[in-house]
Amino acid sequence: MDSSQLVILAGRLAAAEISAEEFLCLAAEATGQTKIASVDLDRASRCGFPEVIYGSGKSVDAIVQIAEQLLGAGQPVLATRIEPTKASEIAKQLPEVIFNEVARTLRIEAGKTGDPVGHVAVITAGTSDLPVAEEARETLGWMGVRATMVHDVGVAGPHRLPERLAEFADTDAIVVVAGMEGALPSVVGGYVACPVFAVPTSVGYGANLGGLAALLSMLNSCASNVAVVNIDAGFKAGYLAGLVTTRAESGKRKAES
Repeated sequence: MDSSQLVILAGRLAAAEISAEEFLCLAAEATGQTKIASVDLDRASRCGFPEVIYGSGKSVDAIVQIAEQLLGAGQPVLATRIEPTKASEIAKQLPEVIFNEVARTLRIEAGKTGDPVGHVAVITAGTSDLPVAEEARETLGWMGVRATMVHDVGVAGPHRLPERLAEFADTDAIVVVAGMEGALPSVVGGYVACPVFAVPTSVGYGANLGGLAALLSMLNSCASNVAVVNIDAGFKAGYLAGLVTTRAESGKRKAES
């Protein structure tokens, strides 16, 4: 547990939210145990950000228990692939949840949050790609990174992307979400001097093969700054873009001090 998490935990102790015994236990623990999960409470200090809950296949009780372990250690919660009915049940036990129905994510802040850092653009080829793009945006929000959304600028209307270049000219990284033939990341990559994380989506007709056609197109991009994540993996692309941004911001602060 890092120093900022210990400060949050000490604040909970001072507010009598936890006992001295619970404080000592939480401060010393690297793993939080629930009935069915071992929660990696040390991941934030090792990797920069806490463990994320993959919600598909998990019960409401399992998600709540894992979230409570994270919150008890002063860590913010992000859960992905959460259905609306499940989110409603979770909110009854954790009313502070922020649920994004389009992204199928829920977040819970842990204490006060600072101003967003850096700048990442999330760009979609079409409006059908929004759920994956929103998952990326919610991930960036959880990481404390400023995100700009640029929607519906796919290659079928090639004039649309250049019209909006100013909105992402100063970004630290870009997430591009596209289905069909998956051409947009290469085009974006040719305009910018930052990493582009391409997300193929399962949007498309039969020969799209559930996103496989877009994935193969993106893997064969001739733009040197394009890297590709898995099909519909908005979280993974958002996380990678967030890491690039937060590491860059950390380097700037060190250089200024």
